[in-house]
Amino acid sequence: MTNIAPCLWFDGQAEEAAHFYASVFGGSVDHVSYYPQENLSPSPAAGGSVLLVEFTLLGQRYQALNGGPQFPFTEAVSLSVACQDQAELDRYYDALTADGGSPAPCGWLKDKYGLSWQLVTEGIMANYHSGDQAGIDRMIKVMMTMQKLDTAAMQAAFDGEAA
Repeated sequence: MTNIAPCLWFDGQAEEAAHFYASVFGGSVDHVSYYPQENLSPSPAAGGSVLLVEFTLLGQRYQALNGGPQFPFTEAVSLSVACQDQAELDRYYDALTADGGSPAPCGWLKDKYGLSWQLVTEGIMANYHSGDQAGIDRMIKVMMTMQKLDTAAMQAAFDGEAA
């Protein structure tokens, strides 16, 4: 079976990050590969150090590569998580912004490794797919004032209820 596994580029923290993400999302670290003892690659990694980590989060396979400092994360790529409810969103948000992570506008955040995430609830996503453009417009207007999403306030705006 063919599938796609995003490969995330790290500067020496691939295994640490994979274990962190697995702890946040209840995932697993599935395999760790190492550079040959005599590292002939262009990476500055030491021979015998971690090269690639394969891990699974919420049923999705990922790879974490220790490739070196030349390609840091940017907001051009983010991982989007559809949370069941506000409590799950809050739990993930708090874990991902801890120890050096940072909030960003509109439900985005960066974790301590610099990877960008978007956390939103399934209910809010259902509103986006509802076809009610006036409700969506009101909801987006409220969302633009937030960092961590407040799904109750977004739902009230979608429903046309005054804040």
